[in-house]
Amino acid sequence: MKIAILGGAGATGAVIGAPLARYGADVTLVDINQKAVDAINARGLQITIPAGDSSFVPVRATTDPATVDPVDLVIVLVKCYQSVAALQRALPLIGKETVVLSLQNGWGNADAIAGVVDPAQVLAGVTYHSATVLGPGHIRHSAAGETLLGEVAGGMSARVERIAALLNAAGVPATASADIRTTIWEKLALNCAVLPTAALLGYQTHQLGEQAATRALMQALLQETVAVAHAQEIPLSFAERWDAIQALTKRAIGAKPSMLQDVEAQRRTEIEVINGAVVAAGQRLQIPTPHNQTMVWLMQAREAHF
Repeated sequence: MKIAILGGAGATGAVIGAPLARYGADVTLVDINQKAVDAINARGLQITIPAGDSSFVPVRATTDPATVDPVDLVIVLVKCYQSVAALQRALPLIGKETVVLSLQNGWGNADAIAGVVDPAQVLAGVTYHSATVLGPGHIRHSAAGETLLGEVAGGMSARVERIAALLNAAGVPATASADIRTTIWEKLALNCAVLPTAALLGYQTHQLGEQAATRALMQALLQETVAVAHAQEIPLSFAERWDAIQALTKRAIGAKPSMLQDVEAQRRTEIEVINGAVVAAGQRLQIPTPHNQTMVWLMQAREAHF
């Protein structure tokens, strides 16, 4: 299978692209970071595990999608606000049979992508890997996690099962989901609680579970997200999601959540499609979301000084 990963030199793109390349898939990492692309092409993609050991994975990288022939699968891992521009630039490598899979954070990415390519070609999903960029083409894989994918309209399909099987064969744990809408909101609920809390406080993931105040704040954010989900007939469980958050804070020792990495690099965050998505749905459904709204306001104020 020929695969292109948009945002492939970033943390998540790298930890998915590296095992696929090792497995023997024809992988190209597409990224706008020229230094990272040059480093990967010169010495391979460097992956460091928590124990400190590093491996170098030979894989092609480019900043120019026009140099890549049409592929079977495009995995989209750029920031949400880059989706449209990235897909427009990537059109030369997207054929009529190409499947475009979004594994991005937040809610609404599949719709944005479907505005550029045929909606019938779009799949959606989530991934729970924790990884950090240490330098150009150098990624620290803090914790492995599951990747889930499915048809935007729900139900199961042969193409979803085929991609999930490939990921599993390459050592990337994956599950085909028949209800990807609920799956995405399950991760959205986790991200709404964890990401802005860590980013605004400068906390690593494991530090979030160490303070009573951060635990209380994350629970309040989660309660609002679950309420908004229930109003849309999305069956989220507060207890199950809280258990997942606690498990994450215990296992991801030393991990920096993606939004904290953005703040430290003074990059625009994805707050609008994470907590902002909950606020927007709450306004539409007349459900109060004051904690999520506060996080949006605080992050917007922080970003204003970048």
